[in-house]
Amino acid sequence: MAKGYVVITEEIKDAAGMAEYGKLASQTMAGATVLSIGHNPTVLEGEWPANQTVLLEFESVEAAKEWYYSDAYQEALKLRRAAADCHGVIISGF
Repeated sequence: MAKGYVVITEEIKDAAGMAEYGKLASQTMAGATVLSIGHNPTVLEGEWPANQTVLLEFESVEAAKEWYYSDAYQEALKLRRAAADCHGVIISGF
């Protein structure tokens, strides 16, 4: 089964709010491996929409969806949306 990856870009407006989000969100990530939390990436093409990018790995796309749509993460998500302008996707590995 292919791994599932969550890619989230965040243009942070409220660092304290993001810190609170991080505390709550980390409690929901038992099935995730945090591969990267990158700040100000080197843009190769086009424009990058954020100053922070997060890459998470899950055992499958379905596991990533289960985490993202879980009640626990949806509570944390409210904090992130208040503290940053975000974009996110779930993609499948090979």
